[in-house]
Amino acid sequence: MQQNQPWQQRIGNQREWIWRGWQIRYSYMRTNDQTSRPPLILLHGFGASIEHWRNNIPVLKEKYTVYALDLLGFGASRKADTNYTVDLWVEQVRDFWLTMINQPVILVGNSIGSLVCLRAAETYPDMVQGLVMLSLPDVSLRQEMLPKLIQPLVNTVENLVASPLLIKNLLKLLRRPRVIKNWAKVAYEDTTAVNDELVSILSAPAYDDGSGETFYALFQGVKKSSFAPGVKQMLPQLNIPILLIWGLKDRMIPPSLAGRFAQLNPRIELVELPGVGHCPHDECPDKFNHIFLDWLERSIDFKESI
Repeated sequence: MQQNQPWQQRIGNQREWIWRGWQIRYSYMRTNDQTSRPPLILLHGFGASIEHWRNNIPVLKEKYTVYALDLLGFGASRKADTNYTVDLWVEQVRDFWLTMINQPVILVGNSIGSLVCLRAAETYPDMVQGLVMLSLPDVSLRQEMLPKLIQPLVNTVENLVASPLLIKNLLKLLRRPRVIKNWAKVAYEDTTAVNDELVSILSAPAYDDGSGETFYALFQGVKKSSFAPGVKQMLPQLNIPILLIWGLKDRMIPPSLAGRFAQLNPRIELVELPGVGHCPHDECPDKFNHIFLDWLERSIDFKESI
């Protein structure tokens, strides 16, 4: 993997797409491999973006055509002042798929991105041939999921949500590189992965126009019961190969949920990673890439092109 290259070269061809009047950024890399394998769509987690896959896309594209999408409100996509729900992002992914791909794909998501993938697979089974989820959150188990370390901060922030002005001022504090670096170290067990490149990637979108309004709208959305259905209701409905990956040092979403979720569907293959945090694809990309590619070859049907 060519990690010495700038991230702009590692995430593929960046393009803009207008969805419901909003600017959306996506990237893609087409494979030269002649095997008829399904394309991949990669969805980032909360506060992240396409760049979070910079250490995966160059490897995955050797055999698979890869698309990555900035969800509305994140990355270089429009910071819209709207009602954010998982279903809104699902519709974004669905329309992107209809416009750009229109053949069954493998959906891959980290954190909130994995929840979007799960909901998309349940809602639009014709779109999804396989599902990969890293650190899957369940908003219906919100109090159970919140680590004790961050519960006081989350409760304080939620008490401030009634004031958009206070939330915007809070964002000005949270987007500082030093603060972002400290928060990233909570998500990563191997803190050497929290380098200047990652901090720059995570902090840049918070300076975009409308970021304050979006930050406020996101917090309002997450508080509502309509933000997302429960994982326990969705997982049993799927009849496709599913790979669930969880770092056993995840301090954002309890690793204890992994085994509970894996029992909900016999088609789930669970891989637990000792000494790894909330973002396995970025903290240990070589390990993740190997696990993912091996699972694809074993679990997904494809045929040789004639």
